Amino acid sequence: MEFTAGGLLEIRITPADVGKRVSVRRVEGGGGGAPVFADAVGVLTSWTAGVLTITRKDGVSVHIPESSLVAGKVVPAAPARRRGPAASFEELTRVTARAWPPLESEPLGEWTLRAAAGFTRRANSVLPLGDPGIPLDEALARVTAWYARRDLPAYVQAATGAAGTQEQLCAELERRGWVNEVSAEVRTGGLAPVADLDADVSGVLLTREPDEAWLGRYGRVRDPGLARRMLVAGPSVWFASLDGGRAIGRCVVDGRWAGFGAVAVDPEFRRKGLATAVMAALSRRALEEGASAAWLQVETDNPGARALYDGMGFATHHSYHHFRAGAGA
Repeated sequence: MEFTAGGLLEIRITPADVGKRVSVRRVEGGGGGAPVFADAVGVLTSWTAGVLTITRKDGVSVHIPESSLVAGKVVPAAPARRRGPAASFEELTRVTARAWPPLESEPLGEWTLRAAAGFTRRANSVLPLGDPGIPLDEALARVTAWYARRDLPAYVQAATGAAGTQEQLCAELERRGWVNEVSAEVRTGGLAPVADLDADVSGVLLTREPDEAWLGRYGRVRDPGLARRMLVAGPSVWFASLDGGRAIGRCVVDGRWAGFGAVAVDPEFRRKGLATAVMAALSRRALEEGASAAWLQVETDNPGARALYDGMGFATHHSYHHFRAGAGA
């Protein structure tokens, strides 16, 4: 990582740059021998008491003593996309939220508290698009109380990695003992290339509601009635099933967007093209309804799914993280 044209290292950031995306180099360790350098790139979320906090795109905050800095500069904001359809963070987040609507919601300023009897974190977490209208500590206290009244854990969904995302909120949650329990990538791509994949879709059944075989493959169902109610909610929802539930998928068509989820394949039949057939069949139906762009969410610890979507041309737009209230929150 080069910081100046002449190869010299300079510290060109100050506390006034809090809130900006920066790149820094620091020296680690001590004693004899050659110095060991480490780099960090992310949003400078605080600089207090001689310590910088940089929140990376994976939602993790790195704390760096000011005394260890050897170079630093402000860098351009991370691009919202490298390929695929253009979309702002807020537009895409609202689209993804409509694909998993809660059973009940309540505004808190520009935040939305969402609950759905615990079915999926996405429908049981705060969506903080804007300012809660009150100090953060007060807002978080109201959040934890709201979920406690519903016998649910308190989650806040916060995003990183694109223009307009919420690195500052991630850092503040971490500072208050909230735990990043799971992270996922939101990916986008063109819909037509997925529909054009070389796949035999003749055996894929498309329906408006999931059947018992579909729910059995989905595997996250404690209350079938609740699951059906939640899964069919959304602007225009389609369910795909192949070979009696050997492979399944769900697609929500919302204007120009088609959102994919719940793609699952019997472990004994993976890497045989079944997931590709499900995605292609759903994409063709979404094209018929007027969609042109595609999105999906994939957890960062799912390498198989990430490789599948890489091959289909999906690129990461941003990441989101579900922070759960800690014991002291």
